[in-house]
Amino acid sequence: MKHQGCWALGLGVLTLTFVASPARAQTTANGPYYATPSWDQTLPSNSRFIVLTNMNSAAVLDRETGLVWEKSPTTTLFEWSSASAPAAADHCNGLTTGNRKGWRLPTIQELASLVDPTQSPSLPSGHPFTNVSFNSFYWSATTANFNTAFAWNILFDSGGVENIDPKGGGTVFSFNSVWCVRGGSGVDIQ
Repeated sequence: MKHQGCWALGLGVLTLTFVASPARAQTTANGPYYATPSWDQTLPSNSRFIVLTNMNSAAVLDRETGLVWEKSPTTTLFEWSSASAPAAADHCNGLTTGNRKGWRLPTIQELASLVDPTQSPSLPSGHPFTNVSFNSFYWSATTANFNTAFAWNILFDSGGVENIDPKGGGTVFSFNSVWCVRGGSGVDIQ
């Protein structure tokens, strides 16, 4: 009887130990593990950008923002909106870069997150991107709040984000470059 009581007490303590143990979070999974992005962190280029081999090395993960960018944006110029030709957002929506759909036109804040104001041109030194035009403005999905006929864009030569061009109309100022992105929440285009 004495042994039975000790055995039951031992089993009870063992059960209590398992029940009272704190749950452990899973920190590994199949494939690479990346920390949750946080817009308040500042990472050096050599650890900030990761070329995604699972997307045929055609896309780059920005670990600061969690956004995935085209590694090599197109050199074709687009109007923001156009009745006669594919527009900037249409181009992104139709992409299959890295054998993936889900690409979109980035917001002005997302484009600006690539700017390093200490560099000229203004992309972070050591970035993995290719085919970036430093003498062309890049469209954003962000409409100007004072006039919906205009949209914000950015020039990576200087990092200027105060530039606004007409969305359409066939003028030289209405044709800009496009750099598509995946992830994030984006914005409805008007």
